[in-house]
Amino acid sequence: MSQSTQAIVHRRAGAVAHIQFNRPQALNAIDSDMAAAFLRCCRDIAADDGVRAVLLSGAGRAFMAGGDVASFRSDPAGIEPSIIAPMHEALALLAGQSAPVLACVHGAVAGAGLSMALAADLVIAAEGTRFSFAYAALGASGDLGVSWSLPRAVGLRAALEIALLPEPLDAARARELGMVNRVVPADTLMVEGEALAERLAAGPTFAYGKIRGLMRASFGREFGPQLDAERDAFADCTRTDDFQGAVAAFLDKRKAEFAGR
Repeated sequence: MSQSTQAIVHRRAGAVAHIQFNRPQALNAIDSDMAAAFLRCCRDIAADDGVRAVLLSGAGRAFMAGGDVASFRSDPAGIEPSIIAPMHEALALLAGQSAPVLACVHGAVAGAGLSMALAADLVIAAEGTRFSFAYAALGASGDLGVSWSLPRAVGLRAALEIALLPEPLDAARARELGMVNRVVPADTLMVEGEALAERLAAGPTFAYGKIRGLMRASFGREFGPQLDAERDAFADCTRTDDFQGAVAAFLDKRKAEFAGR
């Protein structure tokens, strides 16, 4: 099934939900229509128990070149309610679900595009991709979780260098810093991304959700409370069909199959 708007193409392929940013004429820069459409898609995904992986991509020559700067001039006060608020709600929905999020990026990944990529669990970048913090060039501080995700990906010193001295990074350097997981030829980006999304969708979705939550919360917990959280999450996993089936498969020396519950 699929749903298209001017700004977003949203479709389901099996257990994978695809979200494609679809303003290629503006390098997929976020405007209020795209923000609203993205929130609708994320609400649909959060309500759909059949989604077991999410794949983000961009149409045209870029993944996302930040926000729509032309709209900032005419209504700077409207940026927060019409763009930031819906985008933040949408990303919180994706972060709170069990299904892992994969971003396939190419071309320009700047400003909000960088934030969006970093918000994903895994990132595959095409050769030739250029990453840029870009916010400081507009006298802005950042949004879409970049101040949370960038230092966690690259460390504080590197994050401050990327933000305060916003020089573009190529895909190889982004991988060295930990901003992306894989760099692939541009013509195989979506093939490899879809294959990885399908692999994730075939995995233990409930356990993936626990893993995502534990790792994201670990920076804000002392070791003891993290041990407690791990204990509780593991106990929750043992009550799932996936866990019980995988244990049986291991003992029977056969490959486990997961239903995501």
